Parts: sequence; C-alpha cells; structure tokens
Amino acid sequence: MTNLENNLRLVQSRIADAAVRAGRNPNEITLVAVSKTQPIDAILAAYAVGVRHFGENRVEEAAEKIPLVNQRLQTNQLSNHPTIQLPTWHLVGHLQSRKAKDAAALFDFVQSIDSVALAKKLNDRAVALGKKIPILLEVNVSGEESKYGFPPETRQTFFDVAREIVALSNLDVQGLMTVAPIAQDADDPRPRSAFRALRALRDEIRRELPSHPLPHLSMGMTDDFETAIAEGATIVRIGRAIFGERKSPGE
Repeated sequence: MTNLENNLRLVQSRIADAAVRAGRNPNEITLVAVSKTQPIDAILAAYAVGVRHFGENRVEEAAEKIPLVNQRLQTNQLSNHPTIQLPTWHLVGHLQSRKAKDAAALFDFVQSIDSVALAKKLNDRAVALGKKIPILLEVNVSGEESKYGFPPETRQTFFDVAREIVALSNLDVQGLMTVAPIAQDADDPRPRSAFRALRALRDEIRRELPSHPLPHLSMGMTDDFETAIAEGATIVRIGRAIFGERKSPGE
C-alpha cells in the first residue's frame, strides 16, 4: 500500500468513526481531496485508489490541471474499462469575478460564492454553457478579516441575498461553506463555535426559504474535520492528511 493510499484509508476511517460517534451515517459525508499545488500524477494516484472528488483553490492552476487529468482518464491510462467516471471538480478557493467565466467551464461545483454580483456572473456564463452549477454560499462566520465570505451577523440582509441567488436560473444553491479559525491548541473552542454557527445559520435559512432544503454544509479541513462532522458537516475538504505536506514552490 502506498503512502497516499494509506493516508486516504486513515482519513476515511476517521471520517467514519467521527460520523458514528455523532450518530450519523458515514455515507452522508463527501470527502473532497484538496489537490491544490499537487502535480497531475498525485491526482491520478489518488483517483486510482478511489478518490472521486477533488478541490482546487485557484482557477489558473485548475485550468492547467483539470483538462489534462480528465484527458488522461478518458484515454484509459488507469483503466481497461471502455468508460470511466470522471472526477467531480470543486472550486474551494476564492473566486474573482473576472474568473467566473473560466470557473463555469472548468468546475462541476463552486463552493465559494460570496457576493450577489459574483453569483450573477457565474449564472450568466452557466446559461451560455447550457449547464446548471451546484454552488455553496461562503459565510465568514468567524468575522476574521483574512477570510472571504458573507458576513452572517446581518441576518435579514443575508436572507435577502440568499433569496436573490436561489432565484438565478442556472445555479443550484445546495448549502453553505465556511473556513474556521485555526485552533491554537486542542482546547481552542473557536472551530467548533464556527461550525455550530454555520449549521444554525443554515437552519434559519431553511425556515426562511422552505422550498430550498440546502442539504450541504462544507466545513472542516485536515486539522478539524472530525469536529466539523460532529457539528453536521456533509462535505469535508482535506488536502494535507491525504497528500502530505505541501512543497514550497521550486522544491
């Protein structure tokens, strides 16, 4: 078993254990392997041992990698089967408005919508492409200036924003996403508080918009995904625990 496969199996086991402890079905939780800065061979190796959801942070990097990975898989370099399931590609990093056109063409799922203007640009491009794009609304529940996302404290304003975005024809709002504060130690309560706040906000939006179930909460990364699962995460975004420590440019 390779290091990557061993890492993946360990992460999958931890996800399952965290779900069971929370009284949840492990199958409710989607693992997105965050492949930013990883070479194509590492992504293909992860695919070969079962990963089907990959997350990229930057449109420019994804534009170089996604077509090549998909092409390699379609030419059956990893399989003798005549057809192969291509990965689901998630944009998990900040999306600039000027990159919405490229993102709509590249990604199957956009997790980082943080403004109405951005949602409208992505929707316009999705209309032109004839595709419907699942999205999540990114919320800065911690209020940290370094993080992107809608501010949650003005509830009614956020509800109005959600109403405007769910009305867009070619976007499918499936829930919320957040990046929690980095825990300073094992007793730091801030990550759990952030996850709990996102779940509470999602539940409030469900009451405001009863026709939109918003099934997904994307929260939790390598250092805190078990806590996120305990608080209701349905998508966890994990890179380092699968691929190992990222190398600095030029290494």
